[in-house]
Amino acid sequence: MVVQAEENKRRPQRKPRADSVRNRKRLLEAAAAVFSAGGPDASLEAVARTAGVGIGTLYRHFPTREALFQAVYRHEVDELVEAAERLTAEAEPLAGLRTWLRAAVRMVATKKGMVAALAPAIDNTSPFYADNAARVGGALAALMGRAVAAGELRDEVSPEELLRTMLGLCYMGNQPPDWQDSVVRLLDVFLDGLCARPRAQ
Repeated sequence: MVVQAEENKRRPQRKPRADSVRNRKRLLEAAAAVFSAGGPDASLEAVARTAGVGIGTLYRHFPTREALFQAVYRHEVDELVEAAERLTAEAEPLAGLRTWLRAAVRMVATKKGMVAALAPAIDNTSPFYADNAARVGGALAALMGRAVAAGELRDEVSPEELLRTMLGLCYMGNQPPDWQDSVVRLLDVFLDGLCARPRAQ
């Protein structure tokens, strides 16, 4: 038994088939879209249908509802972290921060839809979610620090406070269907208030 286990370790791991990789990517993208829309149609069956695969294919990639939630959440966080790095290199500091916050609002919309569709299978208290939340906070801190260093943003609000403000706006009760647009407008107003201005002489 030990010899067999050692033999298995030495064998090169077989790469996933190209169609399997494509199906997984399509499922993640479909899940983000379906759960972001929310409502009664945000089901696992709707995810499979949107991705153009059977429900069996979904369960082969994500055997539990929690596995799907974690995979989508990780994918969204990865995209936010990568966006922060890209915007740091390509955009003006304040404009990059605004663009990133809009992407973060879309991620929150996806997460809200997943919680509604997949609860009670989700354990938001696990280290997995804490670690990914820390990655999001780090990306925001880097963008805000760059804007402050460029003299475009005052340093009176911390990344944690801005993140709490965004989440508070996203989770307000009795939101209309176009709540994401409303949150983005309010965040723009909030950032305008944080823009650095010359001090009065």
